[in-house]
Amino acid sequence: MMIFPEFNPIAVQLGPVAVHWYGLAYVAALLGGLALAKALAARRGVAGITPHTVDDFFIWMVAGVIAGGRLGYVLFYNPGHYMANPAEILQVWHGGMSFHGGVAGVAVAMAMFAWKRGLNVLALADTIAPVVPLGCFLGRIANFINGELVGRAASPNLPWAMVFPHIDGLPRHPSQLYQAGLEGLVLGALMAVAVARGPHKRGALAGLFLVGYALARLVGEQFRTPEITYLGGFFTQGMLLSVPMALGGLWLLMRRTSSPQTQTK
Repeated sequence: MMIFPEFNPIAVQLGPVAVHWYGLAYVAALLGGLALAKALAARRGVAGITPHTVDDFFIWMVAGVIAGGRLGYVLFYNPGHYMANPAEILQVWHGGMSFHGGVAGVAVAMAMFAWKRGLNVLALADTIAPVVPLGCFLGRIANFINGELVGRAASPNLPWAMVFPHIDGLPRHPSQLYQAGLEGLVLGALMAVAVARGPHKRGALAGLFLVGYALARLVGEQFRTPEITYLGGFFTQGMLLSVPMALGGLWLLMRRTSSPQTQTK
């Protein structure tokens, strides 16, 4: 069995200021996603969605990710604690972000930005959705470096089973790496293929991402130690939150529309 190397969660220490790997993952995901989304906007040429539009939306997206991710964690995973300690809700540097909450936060930010600019919100979503797997990948790698969200107990005969000494002495699935592969690499490749095969009706790329992420999360939850479970441990909170995501994605994929997105070139 492999032993988790217990990485230092602090990437850089500048006097009293500690820069954590998790924070760097967020910064890299946001900046990398911005660059990719701008390139995608230029390539697809959808009316009203230009690289400049993506630049303007960036601050809205950051706000949606942080506010939605934090509030999602508070509401979905530990509401009792934060009801008793409301001051800790704003202490995001102590950890605690929900991906599903982040998606909801970005969706609200998209709706507000599109309404203000007179844009089609689904056209904007189709530009942002294909780059999200980059953030999923980097976030899960950061989870692994931090030794958090560890996997369920595994057979000691599993060649890649890993012991996390700070948790216990049991061999476990390195589920963070499973999720990095499924939510990041596999879903990212699927989105890249879909983009290359365009054009698409509005909302199709966003719908594909929602369904793809939900399926990847449902698989990943089979190997990850759950925070909250239902039905005798069979159904996890992550699975529960992924169901409406999948249904919303299916609706976007199956809805009747008359034509693909209008191209400007």
